[in-house]
Amino acid sequence: MIKLVIVEDDLMVAAINREFALKTPELNIVATFYNGHEALEFLSKHSIDLLLLDVYLAGCSGLEILTELRRQGNLIDVIIISAADDALRVGEAFHLGIIDYLIKPFTYERFNDAVQKFLLRRSLQMKGKYTQEDIDKLLRARCEESVQSYTVLGKGLQQNTLEKILECLFCEKNFSRYLTSEQISEETKLSKMTVRRYMNYLIEQKEVVSRVNYATGGRPSIEYKMIRG
Repeated sequence: MIKLVIVEDDLMVAAINREFALKTPELNIVATFYNGHEALEFLSKHSIDLLLLDVYLAGCSGLEILTELRRQGNLIDVIIISAADDALRVGEAFHLGIIDYLIKPFTYERFNDAVQKFLLRRSLQMKGKYTQEDIDKLLRARCEESVQSYTVLGKGLQQNTLEKILECLFCEKNFSRYLTSEQISEETKLSKMTVRRYMNYLIEQKEVVSRVNYATGGRPSIEYKMIRG
């Protein structure tokens, strides 16, 4: 059984979270908290498998809870369920290693999709060793998470364009290597100027790192690579 904790200060949403969780036989709800400090105290002392976490909480915020847990070395899997939809908070949450981010209001189908991602990761981890197919599944799920994280994009940025670039960066042959804007442009069929704009955005979101390659025999070239999540 998967030990689940719900942290939500809205009683109605907490009840919905509980109702949805009960539809998944693998989940065992061990506690529900409506206050951030109480939740953090419990989580610091108990081993939990999955956390449903709100951002806006009395006492301390969900992101403060998550930051402190990571500082403690606690790698608990987390699904954020919140009304917070600004790019800064969403990006920070994914940077802290959450599985998924659900914006209120949400459907059971979307909730179940997030839980199934967790169960996939869990089942693969239990095997002890990964096959290439297992790794590819995880990379595809990670790509989906990154696309979903950018619900609020900067001015002039489009979701479908971002998806094309992320799919290129997350594919098996590209994920662990640096690519130039020319290479990304060739694979995505987007202009080099468009690619550079989106790569700068992903660097700001701490999803991508860049470096300057001086060993090109000509002009130095800027190269980009995904940060492993």
